[in-house]
Amino acid sequence: MTALPARRAARQVRLRSVTEADLDALALLDREAFPEEPYPYFVLRQMYDVYPDHLLVLDDGTALKGYVLVGTRPDKSRSWILGLGITRDERGRGYGRRLMEEVLGRLRGIGVREVLLTVAPSNAAAILLYETLGFTAEQTVRKDYFGPGADRLVMRLRL
Repeated sequence: MTALPARRAARQVRLRSVTEADLDALALLDREAFPEEPYPYFVLRQMYDVYPDHLLVLDDGTALKGYVLVGTRPDKSRSWILGLGITRDERGRGYGRRLMEEVLGRLRGIGVREVLLTVAPSNAAAILLYETLGFTAEQTVRKDYFGPGADRLVMRLRL
């Protein structure tokens, strides 16, 4: 008789605000999620300093599994989702939705009226997620939005 391989025990994934001690792990996560265009470490550091309440992570106790980063205007009229990243091995488990629902709830709670984001036009999974959360896309793709060849679809949600 052959023993069955042991199943990997599922870890509890906790959603929480980022801490300064997380910045190295956050930079690694961002590089994995966006290998062609990760944020430089210093940008993540500055985002932490400026928007600490709107930089959320998913933590399983051993590693960060995802993050969402939001920038909000001082008058709270508009926020931008500046990043939503999930590690490759955890995609498809609803973690992106969990992060987005949490941050959208927080934004509603402080009176933000509109949330925008950009997404690669080829990222069908992300576009579908955003649409199911109520975001609508602009009519046309913005060519070279992030530079030559970096087209983006801008999506908007009224809260």
